[in-house]
Amino acid sequence: MSGTDYSYDEQVSVLKPSSDPGARAPRIKTDYRPEHADLIDGQRKAQKRKERRLKRGVTVLAGWAIIGFMAYLIFVTARTIPKIWNPYDILGISDSASEKEIKSHYKRLSLKFHPDKIRPDPAKNQTIQSLNDHYVEITKAYKALTDEEVRNNYIQYGHPDGKQSFSIGIALPKFIITDGNEKYVILVYAVLLGVLLPYLVGTWWYGTQRVSKEKVLIESANNMFREYEENITPGGILGALSTGVEFKQILKGEKAESGLGKLEARVLAEGDASPGLSIKDQMKLEELDEGVRRKALGLLWAYLGRVELDDAALNQAKIQAAPIAHALNTSFTAISLAFGATAPILSSYSTAQHLIQALLPNASPLLQLPHITPAIAKAIEGDSKTHLSLQQYMQLPADYRRKLSVGNGLLTESEYKTALSVAKQLPRLQVERVFFKVTGERYTTPSSLVSLVVKGRFVPPGSTNVSEVNEIDLEDVDPDEDDLDAILGRKKKAGKDGKPQDENPIQPPLAFAPYFARDYSPRWHVFLTDSKQGKIAVPPFTFTTFDKPIYDDSGKPTFNVQTLKAQFQAPPQAGHYTFVMHLICDSYIGFDTKMEVTLVVEEASKAVEIEAEDDISEPDEAGQMNALKTGGLSGPPAKKKKKPADESTDDSNTEEEADDTSDTDTDTDED
Repeated sequence: MSGTDYSYDEQVSVLKPSSDPGARAPRIKTDYRPEHADLIDGQRKAQKRKERRLKRGVTVLAGWAIIGFMAYLIFVTARTIPKIWNPYDILGISDSASEKEIKSHYKRLSLKFHPDKIRPDPAKNQTIQSLNDHYVEITKAYKALTDEEVRNNYIQYGHPDGKQSFSIGIALPKFIITDGNEKYVILVYAVLLGVLLPYLVGTWWYGTQRVSKEKVLIESANNMFREYEENITPGGILGALSTGVEFKQILKGEKAESGLGKLEARVLAEGDASPGLSIKDQMKLEELDEGVRRKALGLLWAYLGRVELDDAALNQAKIQAAPIAHALNTSFTAISLAFGATAPILSSYSTAQHLIQALLPNASPLLQLPHITPAIAKAIEGDSKTHLSLQQYMQLPADYRRKLSVGNGLLTESEYKTALSVAKQLPRLQVERVFFKVTGERYTTPSSLVSLVVKGRFVPPGSTNVSEVNEIDLEDVDPDEDDLDAILGRKKKAGKDGKPQDENPIQPPLAFAPYFARDYSPRWHVFLTDSKQGKIAVPPFTFTTFDKPIYDDSGKPTFNVQTLKAQFQAPPQAGHYTFVMHLICDSYIGFDTKMEVTLVVEEASKAVEIEAEDDISEPDEAGQMNALKTGGLSGPPAKKKKKPADESTDDSNTEEEADDTSDTDTDTDED
């Protein structure tokens, strides 16, 4: 299998169904269809056909047909029942016959069946050999009942001749053992064992060796590794992605050069219809010599800029390039994580967002809504130097927002309603609280297993009547000590009330990505960074499903509090550690959250001392016991010593708690 024949979309096993978490996810309801929707829908259907796998269906049907044929053979084949050697049955007498009756009956049989007394009857298919064998059996049966030694053999071994040998055979079809077919059987075995089996094993082995864990060709990963820079920009990442060998699938032969001049003319043109590349990105494109890479990069810029190429083949290649680049970007993210620098990782996640939404790195987030063009977005934002986010746009007063959006050269009333309808369905995860905790402990000690707990709600842009957060939902209650399922993170079979819990995870709607030729399920990544060193402190934890419903049956948001947890080992030294928590959605632009959080690690000795104090009886209980023993009266019961604050909370600042120090302090200054 050559590098150009490899297909990223063909990594699904022939017999394995799609493992895409969004295979059965709901969709955002809209009738919006972008330009070239027929090409996009065609590629989505082609991808689904690959995932359905006609070969897989044929293989399953063939397997069931073979099983059915085998069941039929088992049903119609006559069963061979082994016959137990019984001398009474052979002689034709009852088990209670006396020795005298046995001898008398044997004499009659000898006169009748002795080989010298009987002749073969062809009508009964008799032969001299069969008659001799029958007489021998009669004689053995007689001796087994009259001769002491032979009788002992029969009693001990079940046969007058003593212990019998046995053989084990294999039931084979007759055509295999028929004379003259040996050479064909050998030929079939030679083809299966000498050709087909080595080919299948070799294909599997070399296929796995040529593909990385992210299901990208190793050659492509090596090319992107060489392009990595710590200060790489989104445009630089696109240049790195263009080195992927996978682009040769859609740019084979003459396709690598066909239409390249027209493509570059549209991409590099000036005006509202062009992507508006920076000088550095333009130079990068013009300096490339290789046809496939140069055209791939041009197609990516045309896709992100939503440039109309006025060529069916170029438009189709432009749409095909985006899923390939998205797959390659997953590998580039893994490369960036290996280096540990924060900036390239954030840039790679940003590139994934822009590839799914078909937006340039500096484009307005409003372009994620249907019918909004760069010109309309510019008119809505006015002279502002910064772009409006979807949340800011939807928070504008309704009349003012309609005035900015609807009018001559802007949106029509129906287009405006469609845009608002889509915006109110987008799954924006709003963070309500972030804190650290150690399960079963009140303090975080060095090198303990810490959980970063993120509490949030899905609040789509423009949501109204948003309910207040229940403070209880923002807590994270430790499981009971005997609740092994909860401690190990397994789903419970039943709740405390005995009712079974819903074990099916809740999937968010598929990403609203009308230009992306794949059905994609959004992913949320949570990780911690060290802002001083510019490095990753805790690598990303990825979430694709949630525990509570996001929307009700009518499609309205439920505003349920969702819980995301990421576990990591605490630093080995006590102290205050300030991190930056990033919550990134890889499918939408402007839905990310960034805030500072502080982890307080206490000395192990301090935690032991406090636990020891908690084990001592309360002062009022001790005084009451002393009064009972001495008969004396004590004063008013002493006030209970206030327990230290739970490390899972960080908002307690009353005077009574002034001396208490929480193990985990969290600042939630959202940027």
